[in-house]
Amino acid sequence: MATLVLDPYAYELEALRERRRVSGLDRLDEVWEGTLHMVPAPTFEHAQISQQLAEILGPLARGAGLTAAIGEFNLGDSLHDFRVPDGGLHRPGAGGTWLHTAALVVEIVSPGDETWQKLPFYAAHHVDELLIVDPKERAVHWLGLGGDEYRPIERSGLIELGPIELAERIDWP
Repeated sequence: MATLVLDPYAYELEALRERRRVSGLDRLDEVWEGTLHMVPAPTFEHAQISQQLAEILGPLARGAGLTAAIGEFNLGDSLHDFRVPDGGLHRPGAGGTWLHTAALVVEIVSPGDETWQKLPFYAAHHVDELLIVDPKERAVHWLGLGGDEYRPIERSGLIELGPIELAERIDWP
């Protein structure tokens, strides 16, 4: 359930933000056009999928001259508008705290997350491909940017892999 707090005296909210900071949960939080989105902590199953994606995508990325970073990073230009995907493939020269784009962004769907609502942001940041893995559905959605929107693709234009093959290689939790 989404909650918008307009009360400037909501001290409990500041206490919640501090608890998230101390526990490290805020590293996954995102800011969407100035609005803080507190993201739920990932599950163990999420971590299992992430590890498998690192093992599968890493060698393919290196073979294509890309750098795999399966782990969270900040995609955006500032603290005022950014997303934290679960991983990505990057072109040579990527680095720093804020990455404007990625060749491919990986999102692992978690209960209550906003993966599918992020597509316009990724398109505006010229992310070529999106890999959306849904453990609950045991599904892999691979999308390519065409114009200003994403469409399903049968094979990546970046690495030698497609959604059907990847889904078959994942040991679903």
